[in-house]
Amino acid sequence: MNPNDLFASIQTFGTQNENPAIVEKYARYFKEGYDAYGLTHEQVKGKVSEILSIPGMTQELILETSLLLVTSPKYESTAIAIQLVLGFNKSWTAGTFDTVEQWFSVGITNWAQTDYICGELMNLFFKQGLINTKSIEPWRTAENKFQRRAAVVSLIKPMKLSADFSPWYHFIEPMMHDPAREVHQGLGWFLREMWKKQPAPAETFLLKYKETSPRLIFQYATEKMSSAEKDRFKRSKHIKGE
Repeated sequence: MNPNDLFASIQTFGTQNENPAIVEKYARYFKEGYDAYGLTHEQVKGKVSEILSIPGMTQELILETSLLLVTSPKYESTAIAIQLVLGFNKSWTAGTFDTVEQWFSVGITNWAQTDYICGELMNLFFKQGLINTKSIEPWRTAENKFQRRAAVVSLIKPMKLSADFSPWYHFIEPMMHDPAREVHQGLGWFLREMWKKQPAPAETFLLKYKETSPRLIFQYATEKMSSAEKDRFKRSKHIKGE
């Protein structure tokens, strides 16, 4: 089997199992549009298990096929790519990360794909020592806004295992004026999780940017705070002319 044949078989599976009702159910969560087959979680999982059980299946074939899958506009194609790569996690190399990094250049187009990659793959890359923050520094200024979102969301699980949060603040600081809404959401989510672990330094960092950074960051970052606590992070109301 070659990548094109495997990709075609996955496309055929998706087409044969289309479910418009499921697509309609989840479309409201995607402002940028939701193009999907409407497969259930069980159907996706079953197809992935079937592929991984094919005699002679290799990580190389999976990685090559993944580059085709993420170019597909269908949401489940990327989900299948993620799960297939995850199936070989015990034999990952730096090259595995390089392939996943390429996905953002060829087809990652929504927040759900991004967060799935971060939670399932990026966390393990960090855990296995295959990457560190240096590896994703260029992501902070990537053309694809979802890759920029991934630069911060990828750090949520690794951050929770650390005692010193100062390197994490240093890493996200250049992103605090990013123009994309999806990045603002990711930053706010990350800062909220940092605040839950160590409130004081998180609040100091937020106060530093409360006058200049997008408000959506603060909406997410202060979500678990009391009303009185949230008031500290409202932008000042300057008198006109001052």
